[in-house]
Amino acid sequence: MRIHVVSDVHGRADALARAGDGADALICLGDLLLFIDYADHSQGIFPDLFGAEKASEYVELRAAGRFDEARRLSAGLWASLDGDPRDLMEAAVRRQYEQIFSAMPTPAYLTYGNVDMPRLWADHLRPGQRVLDGDVVEIGGLTFGFVGGGLRTKYRTPYEIDDEEYARKVEAIGEVDVLCCHIPPAIPDLLYDVVARRFERGSEATLEAIRRTQPRFALFGHVHQPLVSRTRVGRTECVNVGHFRGRGTPFALEW
Repeated sequence: MRIHVVSDVHGRADALARAGDGADALICLGDLLLFIDYADHSQGIFPDLFGAEKASEYVELRAAGRFDEARRLSAGLWASLDGDPRDLMEAAVRRQYEQIFSAMPTPAYLTYGNVDMPRLWADHLRPGQRVLDGDVVEIGGLTFGFVGGGLRTKYRTPYEIDDEEYARKVEAIGEVDVLCCHIPPAIPDLLYDVVARRFERGSEATLEAIRRTQPRFALFGHVHQPLVSRTRVGRTECVNVGHFRGRGTPFALEW
């Protein structure tokens, strides 16, 4: 059995269309949307609407930790558009989702990333694409548990939830062979992004569950350029499956 796993797709419909080649199924750990490409400020919803120059200004403010200024800049730009900003944003998100879900191979098992908008997924799913969040599925004789979304941060991305709600989803999964999450367990080396030069948030609940239940694998994404991409917790191999937008290739799991 061979499963391909991707995370942090961020608009890479071209590579996603090939991500299932040679595999029995695809697992996607979320972050399908591209709001801004931090390596190329001309790519994403924000520059499509406001231009690359404004996108660069927005990125620079956030990189400097000036989040209130970045929000004021964003709010002013949205207010300058002709139409309701919420409707315009949703239309842009739907266009991206249409491209991504059309390209996604099947069968596919998906969970949400912190940059996703879960309420819109149902309108774009194709036959053979299954969403799991706090759920377990059997694939090829192994049990896979899925936990989507991220935890609360100062970045205020669309699908951030409280620690307690996240922990309840982890608890609902119980013992599985493979634990699939968008964010890593709370292990510092897995959380530090060497390019962004900051720690992302990881889950203490996930780490505790790994220590207690010892799945074969814990798979995740979220940190695009991690200091360490894999480590062991007891018998569990913890693996960052890679920044799919940047790499364009999936992680392969075989048994």
